[in-house]
Amino acid sequence: QVQLVESGGGLVQAGGSLRLSCAASGRRIGDYAMCWFRQAPGKEREFVAVIRWGGGITNYSDSVKGRFTISRDNVKNTVFLQMNSLKPEDTAVYYCAAPLRSYYYPLQSGQYEYWGQGTQVTVSS
Repeated sequence: QVQLVESGGGLVQAGGSLRLSCAASGRRIGDYAMCWFRQAPGKEREFVAVIRWGGGITNYSDSVKGRFTISRDNVKNTVFLQMNSLKPEDTAVYYCAAPLRSYYYPLQSGQYEYWGQGTQVTVSS
C-alpha cells in the first residue's frame, strides 16, 4: 500500500514563498509520475503540477506556471512543490497524488489512485 504524507503548508503573505514536500512509503516512486492538486473551499479539486518519473518533463496549470516548480528526489522518495510569488487565490488544501501504474503520465485527478491527506496553504492579502 502506498502512503503519501504532505508537509510544509502554512500561512504566508501575498508575494511570499512556501515549499511543500510529499514523502512516499510503500513503494519506490522512481518509476511513477507524481502530481500535485489543490482544492479551495467550495471549488473542485484542480490540477497544479505533474512530474514524470525521470524528472525531466513537467507540466503546470496556467494559473501557477512561472511561479511554482515541481521537483523530485527519487533517492529520498520525495516530491516537492516550490511555490513563489504566492497570491491569495492560491489558498487551498494541497494534495500529493500517485498513479497505480508505472510509466503513466496522467493529468486528471480521476487517474490517480493514491492520495495524501493534504496540507493547508493560506495566503493573506
